[in-house]
Amino acid sequence: MKTFCGRANPTTGSMEWVEEGEDYDYHQEIARSRYADMLHDKDRNVKYYQGIRAAVSRVKERGEKAIVLDIGTGTGLLSMMAASAGADFCYAIEVFKPMANVAVKIVEKNGFSDKIKVINKHSTEVTVGPDGDMQCRANILVTELFDTELIGEGALPTYEHAHKYLVQEGCEAVPHRATVYAQLVESRRMWSWKKLFPVRVEAEDGEKVLVPPSEMENCPGVPSVCDIQLNQMPSSDFSTLSDVVTMFSVDFSKPVQSASTYYRVQLEPVQSGKAQVVLSWWDIDMDPSGKINCTMAPYWVKPTSALQWRDHWMQCVYFLPREEPVLRGEKLYLTACRDEYSVWYSLQKAREGENKADEEEHKAGVGVESPVCRCRAHLLWNRPRLGELNDQNRTHQYIKALRKVLKTDSVCLCISDGSLLPVLAHYLGAKQVQCMQTSRTDLYHAHELWQAFFKANHLEDKIKIIEARPELLKSSHLEDKKVSVLVGEPFFTTSLLPWHNLYFWYARTAVSTHLASSVTVLPQSASLHMMIVEFQDLWRIRSPCGICEGFDVRTMDDMIKDSLNFRESKEAEPHPLWEYPCKSLSDPQEVLTFDFTRTVPQQCLSTEGSVQLLRKGKSHGAVLWMEYHLAADISVSTGLMQLSNEKGNCEWNPHCKQAVYFFSSVIESEILSDPTAVTYAINFDTKTGEIAMDYKL
Repeated sequence: MKTFCGRANPTTGSMEWVEEGEDYDYHQEIARSRYADMLHDKDRNVKYYQGIRAAVSRVKERGEKAIVLDIGTGTGLLSMMAASAGADFCYAIEVFKPMANVAVKIVEKNGFSDKIKVINKHSTEVTVGPDGDMQCRANILVTELFDTELIGEGALPTYEHAHKYLVQEGCEAVPHRATVYAQLVESRRMWSWKKLFPVRVEAEDGEKVLVPPSEMENCPGVPSVCDIQLNQMPSSDFSTLSDVVTMFSVDFSKPVQSASTYYRVQLEPVQSGKAQVVLSWWDIDMDPSGKINCTMAPYWVKPTSALQWRDHWMQCVYFLPREEPVLRGEKLYLTACRDEYSVWYSLQKAREGENKADEEEHKAGVGVESPVCRCRAHLLWNRPRLGELNDQNRTHQYIKALRKVLKTDSVCLCISDGSLLPVLAHYLGAKQVQCMQTSRTDLYHAHELWQAFFKANHLEDKIKIIEARPELLKSSHLEDKKVSVLVGEPFFTTSLLPWHNLYFWYARTAVSTHLASSVTVLPQSASLHMMIVEFQDLWRIRSPCGICEGFDVRTMDDMIKDSLNFRESKEAEPHPLWEYPCKSLSDPQEVLTFDFTRTVPQQCLSTEGSVQLLRKGKSHGAVLWMEYHLAADISVSTGLMQLSNEKGNCEWNPHCKQAVYFFSSVIESEILSDPTAVTYAINFDTKTGEIAMDYKL
């Protein structure tokens, strides 16, 4: 059986379906899974073990046999904890076949085959009875079905079904309960991920202000959660407007309802400000008394406790439908609505002299419909992209560069997805401006959004949208004129790795017959940069576990390693490094350059060399990013923004993902002595637009 996988093609700027062998899909899932990260989560593992021991003891004290149901067993770790805590029998459910096979081997290797039965099914398909998958209903329910939003992986319907069909009434549950917390904040930085701020441009004829269309101003955005490492958000980037409030709890030892509902909490702001964002996280109590607690609370909530780093559970950022000015001490209602898989928030002001009946009426007015983007901007621009468009310093660099190259008779063509450059070029005096949206999937949304944008800024007849791909551009699209200024950020929605935006170079090559002989290309060139780093924590996602809480899980390590070697180990992977601190062990180094004033060459671009390591530390990997040289002395970086030389602390572009190439030999501790240099060979294949790399320590 063949599998078709969507893959960005940097030479065409579009997603293409590539045929892969039947193994490809699950190798990808394993290679990119967070299993290792979960097994490295010491706090989680210790608390689960304590909770399981306590639950088994409570059942035994009642004189009953301890029968455990473990849903989503993964490696079988929680079932092995239960068996070694004295459980009489465990049913371990795992729907993902390769994982279930590994669980069988791990259970056998650790000597629990007589106590644990691995069932490769979805829990809703498990049968109970003399001829069923389970002989009888369980009296201890153990699960780890949670994501950052708690319910995003279907925990509620799974629990609802288990209570109806798979466990006894009054069963013990580990975890026993989960509680969701929220805090109201004002944050220009986070709000810039939800809406577009006005852009000011100093033009020849005075200041121009580009404003977003009113549909965008009043749009609730998309319902998907924004999950980030909130512990990397500096306190200077937000103001807390309320204390932390408890939004809702779920008791997993009793029947669970998954139907849509809402929870409402009254709160009073502790300071006045603009309510824009709700920050949220959860904790789980592993026992009924709440003594064994595992929390996702960020640093400012529990400043005294040591934070456990984890990437499988982070914190949530929810955007209110619109900004609400609030006053210290006034009475507000914060409402969390949820369906089976997601949560969203709204804020209401209490009315003067409101009584109980009014409050009930207030409640009745709460809609439980999930927010839907109607302005199309949130479908076209993801949150980091909105943050990038709102970055005034970055926009200023483009304005400065455009000022240098534009003339009053300039015929300007912009090739970038959802870019503000055409409007900037018009404001700065270009005679004729046209823009191309290259992403096939977003053409309709883009066209509608731009029409609304142009209308809101009275630019309907000033900027023309060309609905053709670069290779299909005709002279008639350009009113039979030659392009004198070709601009791009470049940014394309299909790009995953930094160099995928080199599609601009391929597009520039495709339109070359329409360019004037003296054409100015902005950016004039790009360069690929690299630096060797030591990660504070990110290395853990690729690090083998070996022994976890006394159980041998090396079979799991081997499976991940095989899957990484299947394809991924020779590839870099994208990560937003502002969320994952690292220190530089080498200076940043420019390794390849791409000249946009010329067409893409036929032959590959290759380089090799070596990087000296200047600081002591573990070389976990190389980070790579692009820099675009807009005009003389004006550049923008998609990676390193600043390096503090003494300690090697790095500040990364917060709107882009950087490419990380992990050195498996270091992460797996095969190399014990610290190397002094790293040699590299990097090859840019102009036929495919992909970069292959190899490193030796």
